[in-house]
Amino acid sequence: MDWLIVAPWVLVVLFFVALFAGFIDSIAGGGGLISLPALLAAGVPPAQAIATNKLSSIGGSFSASLYFVRRGVVDLNDQKLNIACTFVGSVIGAILIQHLRADMLRQILPLLIICIGLYFLLTPRLGESDRARRFNALPYALVGGGCVGFYDGFFGPGAGSFYALAFVTLCGFNLAKATAHAKVLNFTSNLGGLIFFILGGKVIWVLGFVMAAGQFIGARLGARMVLTKGQKMIRPMVVVVSVVMSCKLIYDNHGAEIHQWLSLHL
Repeated sequence: MDWLIVAPWVLVVLFFVALFAGFIDSIAGGGGLISLPALLAAGVPPAQAIATNKLSSIGGSFSASLYFVRRGVVDLNDQKLNIACTFVGSVIGAILIQHLRADMLRQILPLLIICIGLYFLLTPRLGESDRARRFNALPYALVGGGCVGFYDGFFGPGAGSFYALAFVTLCGFNLAKATAHAKVLNFTSNLGGLIFFILGGKVIWVLGFVMAAGQFIGARLGARMVLTKGQKMIRPMVVVVSVVMSCKLIYDNHGAEIHQWLSLHL
């Protein structure tokens, strides 16, 4: 398909898909599980779809970050070290993924995401209010910023949930505050990964900018909901998104085996 003359209806559909993905992602993460399959369904080759989706995600994470910073929820001066470590981690991850296979991580990831969902489900008071920090500035920047940033550059799905969980458990932030700060680091790691996709010439700019615009609008709406609804909305959405994300990843990994088992037993 010639993406320079892509059908207008495809752009319209992808715009609204991205808008919904940006809304979900700004609240609970996992927006890539919506936008990436849409690109693949539109006929975009996998490598280009992943690269273009990264550009799309930039629109959403930037929009949410800008909203939270302007509302005074996030102070960028306090996050400089976290941002720096996150960027470095994401760049290293993006470099390594081009030389290493991520098969083992792909198998383990659904279990990790299920654990996140269960953790939020079984701890109803998690993130209800601010608590004492467990990690000081540098240790947290290396773990919550650098390590999660490395994961986002290396693989990606669920990074927003990992950032938010780290802010709640290691920094003692309430859930709304943790979600706001997570978007800033998510934008940082998205940017670090995008640089290498651009250098590789994989980004389809027409689709990427259209979807980035959709995510920008959707994320702004979602960010507003984070501050008005807070924990009451974030917790159930994190649980639901974690379950959906895990099921999607398991199906991606073992779809053929699942179909074979169903054909034998049904």
